[in-house]
Amino acid sequence: QVQLVESGGGLVQPGGSLRLSCAASGTIFGLYTMAWYRQAPGKQRELVAGITSSGFTNYADSVKGRFTISKDNAKSTVYLQMNSLKPEDTAVYYCKLTRMLVAAVYDYWGQGTQVTVSS
Repeated sequence: QVQLVESGGGLVQPGGSLRLSCAASGTIFGLYTMAWYRQAPGKQRELVAGITSSGFTNYADSVKGRFTISKDNAKSTVYLQMNSLKPEDTAVYYCKLTRMLVAAVYDYWGQGTQVTVSS
């Protein structure tokens, strides 16, 4: 049973940086993706960045050049380094693990961590 725990959120001024972490409870095997989503008040949840088991990454246009997703396989942890933060980055950030099996796909979500960018 996979559990995901996010950490690293907080209050930061515009232009500042934060690093979010998402740790899985156990080793992840096979084909998978890990991703960061965010949801701001009054808006739909959106994909921010994703990384596959092979290391391929993708980013939302709004964060390209500012955010970097990475992972540490030994620690079963995915990170989101956020630089040059803007007020519009304010949201609850959620970690998601997607496991791809032979005939099924399963999603696991963390509980979320609040990021607030404000003066």
